[in-house]
Amino acid sequence: MSFRSAIGPLMACCALITFGQVAGAQSKVGIINLQKAVLESAEIKAASAAMENRYKPKVARLEQLNKDIAAIGENLQKNSGKLTPQAEAQMQADGQRKQRDAQRMQEDLQAELDRERQEILGRSSQKMQDVVKQVADAKGLDVVIDVPYAVYFKAALDITSDVIAAYDKAHPAAAPPAAK
Repeated sequence: MSFRSAIGPLMACCALITFGQVAGAQSKVGIINLQKAVLESAEIKAASAAMENRYKPKVARLEQLNKDIAAIGENLQKNSGKLTPQAEAQMQADGQRKQRDAQRMQEDLQAELDRERQEILGRSSQKMQDVVKQVADAKGLDVVIDVPYAVYFKAALDITSDVIAAYDKAHPAAAPPAAK
């Protein structure tokens, strides 16, 4: 009886292994680096360049404010003991005010950039998923796995470049606005 009870689970394991190999042979798998596909699409590159141009004046103002803060610090250090107490206090107050302004400006700028980036990536990610499905259907793939979730894969399974090309064709980047 103990021999029989040991054979049952062994047979079940053999059947599962055999079934797994048969089922695996029938499935076609593709691998994609979804992050790379989204970030390297022409639409995202154009949106990123447009966003950079839009925020360039704010970044320049922030950089100038940081230079002013550094200049105040250098001036205070260089003229230590030469300034009147009132002038020194005024310079320190100006430096602290500018530091607060710079901090606030930095936080506001970062929040704006993050919000806009998330909106752009959200729209593009949904469109990218649709394109991945179309490419998978065209290639007859049953499953597409994102690179971070694959322990190992052969390069021949990677469909990232095909998806980028299909995405760029389906969603061409908007032409940049004409220079004024």
